Amino acid sequence: MKYLFVLNDAPYGSERSYNALRLARQMLKTGGEEVKLFLIGDAVACAKAGQRVAPGYYNIGDMLGMIVRHGGEVGVCGTCIDARGIAATELIEGAPRSTMEQLAAWTQWADKTLVF
Repeated sequence: MKYLFVLNDAPYGSERSYNALRLARQMLKTGGEEVKLFLIGDAVACAKAGQRVAPGYYNIGDMLGMIVRHGGEVGVCGTCIDARGIAATELIEGAPRSTMEQLAAWTQWADKTLVF
């Protein structure tokens, strides 16, 4: 099946984005599933490179990188990164600036859409 994850929440402060990435990663590990993630609103900060977290605490940027390395695709809302002062050059590798047009296309592509 083809899954689209739409993340809305900031990388830290709640565990919604963390849990979405955990589920997406597990789906990719089991094989046979296609996974795409679209980061919108405060979730665009999940793709910011160079995140520093306390020892022993999860790093959302690293988790997102694992998704990409396991074949998942990521899109980051361009309007949302502009609003937050994040340049496309500050995003992790494999998480490019994206558009609503791509989100619409991915939504049409997906068998299921999960919104976090």
